[in-house]
Amino acid sequence: MTTVVVPEWTRRRVLALIERNFMIYRRSVTPLLNALVEPILYLLSIGVGVGLLVGTVPGIEVPYVVYVAPAILATTAMNTAFNQISFGVFIRMRVEKTYEAILPTPLSVTDIAVGEVTSAMINALLTSIGFLTLMAVGGLVTSPWVLLALPASLLIAYAFAAAGLAVTTYLRDFADFQYIQLVMLPMYLFATTFYPLSVYPEAVRPVIQALPLYHSIELVREPAVGRLGWDLLIPVAYLVAFGSVAMYVATRRMTRAMLR
Repeated sequence: MTTVVVPEWTRRRVLALIERNFMIYRRSVTPLLNALVEPILYLLSIGVGVGLLVGTVPGIEVPYVVYVAPAILATTAMNTAFNQISFGVFIRMRVEKTYEAILPTPLSVTDIAVGEVTSAMINALLTSIGFLTLMAVGGLVTSPWVLLALPASLLIAYAFAAAGLAVTTYLRDFADFQYIQLVMLPMYLFATTFYPLSVYPEAVRPVIQALPLYHSIELVREPAVGRLGWDLLIPVAYLVAFGSVAMYVATRRMTRAMLR
């Protein structure tokens, strides 16, 4: 089995790729606005609509829409980062062959991987700021600790951007994207986005708690409703480990695919 030697990355070269990406993104704010449309619709239809029937969430004693909004913020960071990486990198790698033109320059495969993940993190932070602003305007902010959602969004974006990059290296054509949705959509619906873990049977709860989105939601929701504790270090450690493993896989598979 051939050993894959992953080249080092440098800040200057990574910044060059990030600059290249944002020179393209700045031509249109449409992608960022589109990333906000879906979470706003979920917030209005389920958070507000269902919230009128539910009222206050037992055990937390906050209105249902206040309970749901931080979870949707977490999923917004997840979707923005994951979708940008999965679609964008696949097109640049398989269709446009952009990376083939970049590799003869001083940039390495690792520079490309780190640059793409960082670009996705920045975009996820921007959409998170936009959604958090809407929460504040809508009167859905009940604790100043909700500001911790912004660094949390960066960590969530890192984990899912790295995962998206790793997954993209396994995709063969556009038809394979449907398999991603078979994972992402159920996780979005069942990872306590819209109801607490206590509604699940005891046997199912460990499965839910193993999901990366569950930890992402916990990291945003708990401070948002004013609950801080050392237990928040668990989702932090989980997401750091999840993202690091995904990044390890992604850089090695990209190096093997692009330098063979």
